[in-house]
Amino acid sequence: MQLVILAAGMGSRFGGLKQMEPMDEAGNFLLDYSVYDAKKAGFDSVVFIIKKDFYEAFKDSIGKRVEKLIKVDYAFQDLNDLPKGFKCPEGRVKPWGTAHAIYAAREFIKEDFIIINGDDFYGRDAFMVAAKYIKSLPANSVGKYANVAFKVCNTMTENGSVKRGVCFEKDGMLERLVESSIQRNKEGKIISSPLDGSTPFEVSEDQPVSMNLFVFNKDLIDNLAYKFPLWLKDNISDLKSEFLIPTVVDELVHEGKASLKLLSTSSVWFGVTYREDKPAVVKALKALVDKGEYKAGLY
Repeated sequence: MQLVILAAGMGSRFGGLKQMEPMDEAGNFLLDYSVYDAKKAGFDSVVFIIKKDFYEAFKDSIGKRVEKLIKVDYAFQDLNDLPKGFKCPEGRVKPWGTAHAIYAAREFIKEDFIIINGDDFYGRDAFMVAAKYIKSLPANSVGKYANVAFKVCNTMTENGSVKRGVCFEKDGMLERLVESSIQRNKEGKIISSPLDGSTPFEVSEDQPVSMNLFVFNKDLIDNLAYKFPLWLKDNISDLKSEFLIPTVVDELVHEGKASLKLLSTSSVWFGVTYREDKPAVVKALKALVDKGEYKAGLY
């Protein structure tokens, strides 16, 4: 089983490179905790998807730590990494999106894998749930994808709105995912405002939301190789458009090429969407260390 970490994005709202921000007294990053938890859950290799520009800094910090624990590969998300016949338009600076990031790692992905964001803390249980699902699949499964969903109340920040994929299920399968901006209002209610501009709606505290922890079979790479040129034909001239993994998965499900099981976790998500979030994350990690869930220094 492979762990694929999306770590190529710069944290504009955070005010810096979130993936390389120390979060405990030992100087560990949130990425360190994710790799540590994944290894405990049975994952045996990790692919970091990063920008080539900060490869040396990344390898000299987190890379040299985790390489002692797990097999590591590095993939570079590059604007010019496009299918034959396509050229990056002049003026494009925004990365092509999360689906393109996975496409960039195509030469390293050889087995069932999960993806996570590099600037999020998912918790041990989330990795255990994902690993259990992978182990339950028959060998060489195709299109048997899953999403590990969190209770929305376990993913909030007090410092502003957050983007979440609101999950609607039927018989344990994801039926619909609404990409939304979520925030508590003055009355304490959690309001989901769909990013497509449709009518906002209230969600319950335990509403499942996607935190981009997907489980995939390796056939996803073939699906991305097929989908990406089609997407580029329609969107390449839009300099801010993104080839996003939730959109690709939704298309595959509706085309009957994949199914998406919704898995639940008791884990509490931590993240640094805003710089003001950091003190709370540092405090939460210290509490977990004090409780013995992680050893001081981690490695």
